[in-house]
Amino acid sequence: MTESFTPLRPDQLAPEMEWDAWGTAEHRTELGAEVRTLLEQALGVHPRRNSLAESDVRLTPTRLAPEHRTGLVRLLGAEHVLDDDAARLRHAGGKSTLDLLRRQGTDPQAAPDAVVLPADHDEVLSILKYCAAQSIAVVPFGGGTSVVGGVDPDSGRLPAVIAVDLRRLNALTDLDPISRVATVHAGVTGPQAEELLGTHGFSLGHYPQSFRHATIGGFAATRSSGQASAGYGRFDDMVEHMTVATPRGTIRVGHPPASAAGPDLRQLFLGSEGTLGIITEVGVRIHPIPAVVEHRAWKFPDFTTGADALRTLVQSGLPPTVLRLSDEVETGLNLALHKDIGRESPGGCLAVTTIEGDERYVRDRAAAVQEILGAAGGIDLGAEPARQWEQGRFGAPHLRDALLEAGALAETLETATTWSNLARLRTAVAEALTGTLREGGTPPLVLCHISHTYPAGASLYFTIVCAQTDDPVRQWAEAKQAATAAIVAAGGTITHHHAVGRDHLPWMTDEVGDCGVEVLRAIKNALDPHHILNPGKLIP
Repeated sequence: MTESFTPLRPDQLAPEMEWDAWGTAEHRTELGAEVRTLLEQALGVHPRRNSLAESDVRLTPTRLAPEHRTGLVRLLGAEHVLDDDAARLRHAGGKSTLDLLRRQGTDPQAAPDAVVLPADHDEVLSILKYCAAQSIAVVPFGGGTSVVGGVDPDSGRLPAVIAVDLRRLNALTDLDPISRVATVHAGVTGPQAEELLGTHGFSLGHYPQSFRHATIGGFAATRSSGQASAGYGRFDDMVEHMTVATPRGTIRVGHPPASAAGPDLRQLFLGSEGTLGIITEVGVRIHPIPAVVEHRAWKFPDFTTGADALRTLVQSGLPPTVLRLSDEVETGLNLALHKDIGRESPGGCLAVTTIEGDERYVRDRAAAVQEILGAAGGIDLGAEPARQWEQGRFGAPHLRDALLEAGALAETLETATTWSNLARLRTAVAEALTGTLREGGTPPLVLCHISHTYPAGASLYFTIVCAQTDDPVRQWAEAKQAATAAIVAAGGTITHHHAVGRDHLPWMTDEVGDCGVEVLRAIKNALDPHHILNPGKLIP
């Protein structure tokens, strides 16, 4: 530990999200009359959803035995063991479209049998040892932003399940400014991390769409990828070390900056989704707060030209910090600039770049980016479209909620593949979605963008909007199944950054193979022999 460092915590705990929506109430989005008219005329969307009051929600009764509640209270204190309906409802799952649609149902809804809030690693460890001895399932809960069923309160074969809410683990415990490594509790949210590091002049720079609510532990457990991944890498690239509580004891992994001492055990827990242990602390690479930030937007005539330009830029070794390309439909609707939906767009395909660093670095890198993208057919649109995108970059989930309330089905899915296979995969997924969601002869809107790039390939992020049927849960489940089958057949990954959770589990064997599944099961049996950790997720 750095000798002069004193652990720091935010002034207050992070706010919980709404039970029936993404985020908190002040960020709710209302659709304007122009957008509602556009939805009705283009897609036949009509209001369908009646909002259910929280007081009308029915939960399945708690199954936690009184003696087990008493045992947990003995470990944590009564104020940190909650079994009231309000707490259980807010830990009843994530925030996918299916989650929100189900939450409006009138049947009793599954919820954890209790919610516990440990204060530190030792309390997490004591919870796991107690639950293993008493056969109680445990679901780690950070910000609750999963969109693939990753925090569903599944008890598996066990009689009860609790949610372990990590929000009290919210300290910056160590900062090494020379090595540029910070050690942060797993319950620290994205904004809290920036606040704590900013006090010392540093930034993490990890900005996924879930940034406002997702946590450091969740970023690691799901292999999160932030919007500045071109410059700073995915979150798993940033992790130097981790501390993990398991039913078998504590594991500390990571040998910064590198080690040849066998397989890197960090990889067991990066992407493990709480099925092998609960990550309690993460050591991450940080960087000084950028002195200069330059924004630039570009117009390309079509998606193919734009994707080729991005590939050339990335393979040149001179990528910007942010690199993003919207396809023709997304650009045409101005979905990249949420406040301007339906208004005049720049046409073609919109690319957004941001470059961060000191003055000399930004100047030199900006000149290189301009030369490469200009030579590849890009037209410089100036800084304003990129600035507008950045200002609204966390708004898409709120827009999704507004679309659901208006009677549209709105959801996303993502994948990745090599550059040479990108066009084939994009076509296959779009055709699967269009074929499944064509209602009454009206095709859905299928939009796509590239938001994460690599020398060998890129991600594809799809947004789908169409009219809801009388059974929108089944409607999307069938579309997701068709799209994922198309992804597998076309050589894409079943998930680039949303994780596996429950939704992608049926295709996990396709992803890693029979032998790979056996390896995952063997590790699970070694670390969690009673199978209490997040049942029904990740491991077939």
